[in-house]
Amino acid sequence: MLDHTLIFSIFLIFTGAAILATLALFARQSLLVAYILLGGLVGPWGLQLVNDASVIQQIGHIGIIFLLFLLGLNLQPSQLLHMFREALVVTVVSSVIFGGCGYALGWLFGYSLHECIVLGAVMMFSSTIIGLKLLPTTALHHRHVGQVMISILLLQDIIAIAILLFLEGFSSAGIEWQQAGKLAVAVPLLVVVAFVFERYVLQPLMMRFDTIKEYIFLTAIGWCIGIAQLAVFIGLSYETGAFIAGVSLAASPISLYIAESLKPLRDFFLIMFFFSLGASFNISVLPQIFIQALLLAVVMLAVKPLVFAKLLKAAGEKGSLPAEVGVRLGQISEFSLLIAILALNAGAIGSQASYLIQAATLITFIVSAYIIMLNYPTPIAVSDRLRKD
Repeated sequence: MLDHTLIFSIFLIFTGAAILATLALFARQSLLVAYILLGGLVGPWGLQLVNDASVIQQIGHIGIIFLLFLLGLNLQPSQLLHMFREALVVTVVSSVIFGGCGYALGWLFGYSLHECIVLGAVMMFSSTIIGLKLLPTTALHHRHVGQVMISILLLQDIIAIAILLFLEGFSSAGIEWQQAGKLAVAVPLLVVVAFVFERYVLQPLMMRFDTIKEYIFLTAIGWCIGIAQLAVFIGLSYETGAFIAGVSLAASPISLYIAESLKPLRDFFLIMFFFSLGASFNISVLPQIFIQALLLAVVMLAVKPLVFAKLLKAAGEKGSLPAEVGVRLGQISEFSLLIAILALNAGAIGSQASYLIQAATLITFIVSAYIIMLNYPTPIAVSDRLRKD
């Protein structure tokens, strides 16, 4: 029998989200902010109606997996390889600049050398959730914007995984170079397995039973979760596996139908993800680090769009795309939240530095979502003119 506390938590999340979302729409505010505020209000550090946010966080993680799967469905493999070549220089140069800004601010705030290094590292990444959740996928222009963004975000993920491996080594005997080499072999192996199985098994089955929509829906979910689980089995992340599963299906004639049918499921889990972000933050420490977090967030919100726009123009992108991509990637990442917690557990940083990273990240989530929704097309825009899915 399902635990009644989980049912009560889901009741609070979706009933509360519906109420706050209604108020947010009337006030012309972001729905994402409503979900985060709800988590802070009823979570362990608020009214304590939801005492354990870890289960909700795990359920919300499924939303990220589906988001990466749907993104992969909209990217042709040949286009993705072309974009990686362009994104490599942009990602490396921007990461150095953002890392330097984070390190300098950490030094200015008086943190230790290790804490300054971690602060610099977490500033290098942009949010996959904010960037891609607020990106329309139906318009041709935004498909190219998505190709540019996902190329940058995936390269950032590689850097983030390297940092996570370093932190694991920091807390144990040393860096597991053997594991890093295993990952270098695992990625191409998973790609080959996914594409071969999709080409000779999955695609014929889907084409044979394409008139049975329930079967297509079920098979798509099974494929996404199956490849994600296989990725974890060989040492990768669920997100990496889900994205590879999506790209392998991108050339299929029914990929667009699959993408449309899974959007409601994705949104269901992403609401839980943003709720868990708000619920897991300790509000009581906010007065101690608020000024520092605000300054860190403002610097990143100002520097990131400018740097990305300049680098993308230098890489050959034309028109308004460089500026738009810069704004859409102008926040800190959910990866930064994970690194902050792992670095604290590994003893690389203190609790104040960890909460500083978490607070700055949430501030950039909220402000960045506002900026994007007010200036660019998004699926959840308040303005009818800008609302595109």
